[in-house]
Amino acid sequence: MALIMLLWLMLLWAPSAHAETLRCNGRATEVGDSRLKVLTACGEPKLKDSFCAPVYAAHGLQPVPAPIAGLVAPCLQVDEWLYDRGPGHLMATVRFQYGRVQSITYGTSPP
Repeated sequence: MALIMLLWLMLLWAPSAHAETLRCNGRATEVGDSRLKVLTACGEPKLKDSFCAPVYAAHGLQPVPAPIAGLVAPCLQVDEWLYDRGPGHLMATVRFQYGRVQSITYGTSPP
């Protein structure tokens, strides 16, 4: 039981990607902001995606085995919103975990 609690706490406190900022309509959103703040600043995204990412053990590349992961959380809910910022600007993908911005990445197409 202690191992399960430790894994859960490590997931909650896992470091996020380096801070990026997304500017929309003169407002900035950044890592840690809520979905509501992003929606208010940037409006509806062009596309939304939602998926369950596998749960990984700390310092390992292998997913936690299903029977153990199922006791804690079968997967980690991840939402991605894609913003088309117009001609001359790269697309921005905002990734949410636990309802907060986990990362903002830029590119010509979704990651």
